[in-house]
Parts: sequence; C-alpha cells; structure tokens
Amino acid sequence: MSEALKKNYRVYDELGRGRFGVVYKAYSKISGEPVAVKSINKTQIGDCSLDRKCLYNEAKVMNKLSGVPHILRFFEVYEDENFVHIVLERCNGSDLFGRILSRNVFSEEEAFAVMRPLMEAIAHCHRLGIAHRDIKPENVVFNDQNELKLADFGSAEFFQGDQLMSGVVGTPYYIAPEVVSHRDYNEKIDIWSAGVILYMMLAGFPPFHGQSAKDIFEAVLRANLRFPTQVFRSVSPTAKDLLRKMLTKDVHRRFSAEQVLRHPWMTSRGGGGGGNWPEAVAVCEASRSAAVLS
Repeated sequence: MSEALKKNYRVYDELGRGRFGVVYKAYSKISGEPVAVKSINKTQIGDCSLDRKCLYNEAKVMNKLSGVPHILRFFEVYEDENFVHIVLERCNGSDLFGRILSRNVFSEEEAFAVMRPLMEAIAHCHRLGIAHRDIKPENVVFNDQNELKLADFGSAEFFQGDQLMSGVVGTPYYIAPEVVSHRDYNEKIDIWSAGVILYMMLAGFPPFHGQSAKDIFEAVLRANLRFPTQVFRSVSPTAKDLLRKMLTKDVHRRFSAEQVLRHPWMTSRGGGGGGNWPEAVAVCEASRSAAVLS
C-alpha cells in the first residue's frame, strides 16, 4: 500500500475483488469521510495492451467525470511501483444486480426510477467523449440516500466525434453484437447494454441468453428481440418501443443516449406515454431520421 495513501487515509477491510484489483473500505484522516480505495495490481496485467490502456484510462476518466451527477465521485489517485490506488466515493447501498435478484420483476415506474438517472449518467459520459463499455447491473450502485451511481470505469475509453473504438470488452449478457463480432464500434454499445438492463427489469430475465458464454454470444449476434405475451402482457407499448430502439442490431438506427432521454416512455416517467404516444413516437422517429442523415 502506497505510503502517500496511508498518510491521508486509514484503509480497513476488503469490500470486493476483481480481475486485477481489490476495493477496500477506508476513511479520510483529515475529514473522516468514508471512501473506497480501488487498488489495481500492475504486475498482474502483463503485456496485454488493452488491459494496460484501461488501467491508465480509468483514473483519467474518473477525473474528467468528477462532479457529474449519478456517477461515482472521484477524489484522487496514488501510484507506486506495483499498484495504482484510486480513491472513490463509497456506496454502502446495494447494487442493481442485487435488487433485480430480490425483486425479479419491476413495475414500469420502478424501472423508470433506475433508467432516468442511468441514462443521464451515460449521456453525460458521451457528451464528454467517454464510453463506459461495461454497463451492467453490478456497476450500477446506490448510496445511503438511495441515489443511483454509475461505477467501475475500468473498461472505459475516450473517443472524439465519430471516432470508432475497438477491443472486446464487456460482460456476456450485456455486450453489443458489434463487439462480439470483433468490429469497430462507437459509444452506442452503452445504449445496447442499458437496453438489456431495462428488459431484465421488466421481464425478470435477459433478452439474449444461453447455457454458456458461447450460446449467449450467438444469441446476441442473432439479436432476435422477443416479447413473450405471458411476461409482457402488462408492459406498455411505449416501453416495448423504447426497447426495440435500444436493442436494434443496426447501429445507425439504434438510439443515442439523448434520444433515449427524449423518448415518450422516459418523458412520461415510465407511465406508458398516455394519449399522445403515437404523435410523440413520430417526433422521435423524425429525430432519429435527422440524426442518421446528419
């Protein structure tokens, strides 16, 4: 553990563990504020250029996103010979994965309460030229005030304008088809992943699944989006319309984060869009067509 880090923080128990790092519970010696310290072991990364790039990107990304609503707060970073230590806001609440497991199916209003701040966080990232690239329920956490925070930018990447990215990153159920097929991709891979989360909240299971990672990837590549009647009988047409626009394999037709936020299901607070739904959808379609042509 870095001496500079130990000078400013009291580091205690382990909170979690990932492929390259460990997250610890800690407190600021100056303010007493509870924080989390993510310690990444540089010696375990080896020669993989993608993993090494992600390691150094994470601190830069978190610093650029500092103060953005619904994104885990970044405080500072320390580095020594073997480790990079990132000091972050500590969220003691559950993550979205735990809530999905315990609740199984969300009402549309409950799903909206997750999707609105999540999409605002993703939209902020994209405006700043950052793609998260690993949106999944485990990376959506809640603080003591039950505020949603997007976390774990260990796979994030910077982009400019229409610049494409590469590299297979993400998690099987949530990964976009263009990533699975090893094609270059843009920030809309995050929209696909968020669409999978919305589907899971409304249905209780993922839209593309299988018995193994290979089966899941094949299902993702087919992108055969279905709404089983028994499950989706009570789900509004607007919710299903939004899912189609987030989970389309055609990247040009897939919504941007801003378009998702303007969709009738979002503007009606998950209430189905009311009587103006067809007119509002027409506005969204016109907006999408303009985006494709521009």
